[in-house]
Amino acid sequence: MRPHLPPLNALRAFEAAARHESFTRAAEELCVTQGAVSHQVKALETELAIKFFNRERQRLIITEAGRDYLAVVRDALDRIAAGTERLLQRQSAGVLTVSTSPDFAAKWLVHRLGHFAEAHSGIDLRVSATLHHVDFAREEVDLAVRHGDGNWPGLDAVRLCSERLFAVCSPKLLSGRRRIDRVVDILKFPLIHLDSRSDWANWLHGVGIDDADVTHGPVLNRASMVIDAAINGQGIALARTTLAAWDLINGRLVLPFPESLPLSKGYWIVCPKASASLPKIETFRDWLLAEASIDLRQLKSLGTSKPKGR
Repeated sequence: MRPHLPPLNALRAFEAAARHESFTRAAEELCVTQGAVSHQVKALETELAIKFFNRERQRLIITEAGRDYLAVVRDALDRIAAGTERLLQRQSAGVLTVSTSPDFAAKWLVHRLGHFAEAHSGIDLRVSATLHHVDFAREEVDLAVRHGDGNWPGLDAVRLCSERLFAVCSPKLLSGRRRIDRVVDILKFPLIHLDSRSDWANWLHGVGIDDADVTHGPVLNRASMVIDAAINGQGIALARTTLAAWDLINGRLVLPFPESLPLSKGYWIVCPKASASLPKIETFRDWLLAEASIDLRQLKSLGTSKPKGR
């Protein structure tokens, strides 16, 4: 069985009073009344059946037993304080493990990690790119960036940004003789597809073009591969705001026309509700949101933030 321990408040009152040899000064330090300190010390003396102080002519004289116990209590409180400080430092710094999809990691996150490291050198960031949704109860992951509708019971979910779907291509693809004056003109070029050829048919229908022949162009199974193929000039691709942002802002991709469609799903920053307010998690979440906000301001000038006429 755990040995009996005196109340912590009584030990704190005793330590302060013994150190100052004054109930009044101890009370000022602890932000309580002089009577409260005196009561706590008296209760401790009664509980342990040991006299720690002699009261002589309005002076507080610590006994030999009191001096011996002061060394023990001070050491214990110092250890608790040091351990608490280390714990708090780990909560605001140390290792932060983030889970996200390979597409988000490759096209959005890795380009920016240097900026985060410079601003938050105390956080040791670990990124795990995986296709499965992490189980926070079983895996050592602090935070995740997920694509979906934000409905994950038991988790704190913050939307990274709203998203639209638009066409993108390499600037060199538009430098030849073939011009794109209207949306339908994209059919002069290879179309790069994600998973199936239905993506382009659905998108074209959404912007008012039906029965288009979209049977040409490669079919790839990763959104990051689709974007990279477009950067390499292999055709025109459909891309989501988040995944295309870095390459659009840096000129590797352009918008051949301004039409875009809203998406119901997007990227969300998720973590267990119990850890949502931990300093290192708040720091990384705030940084993600700030980066996404900067992207949207820059993309707005490129015409990707609002639907255009057909």
